[in-house]
Amino acid sequence: MDSLNQAAHAASNIADNHPDELSHYPIIHHQPIHWGEMDAFNHLNNVIYYRYAESARIGYLQALGMFDGSMVTVLAQSSCQYLRPVTYPDTLLLGVRCQRLGNTSIVMEYSYYSTAQAAIVATAEAVVVRLDSEGKRKLAWTEEERARLLALEAKVGHIPKL
Repeated sequence: MDSLNQAAHAASNIADNHPDELSHYPIIHHQPIHWGEMDAFNHLNNVIYYRYAESARIGYLQALGMFDGSMVTVLAQSSCQYLRPVTYPDTLLLGVRCQRLGNTSIVMEYSYYSTAQAAIVATAEAVVVRLDSEGKRKLAWTEEERARLLALEAKVGHIPKL
């Protein structure tokens, strides 16, 4: 199955298997909480949210065929808003989508849904910049890459800002 078909398959499963709060996210990353990820207050440690976002981001880029080793991307900015504490045991569903597609960058948006609480417990945003193979200068997304991304987002009725 090619990457666009994989992305479409992932998108088609969203409405069937995921909560309404994530219905406009083309990629859903399933993340079980591990006991060792708790902090001194028995809440999920704040650093772990960033690790989970990284895994979801990689899944998104893989679904688009953009994480095959031929492309260099760097994380330029990230933030997370913690809405409710998360405790063990739980499984988070991370919805990830493109909020804005720039010439050489992409702003990714995340929603963290707790299956134990049946609610969004955090939201996050990250800016990823594409670089040339040497990692020295910004490189524009190709028209084909842009088309694949927009097609993936359209499968769930989401239109990123351009």
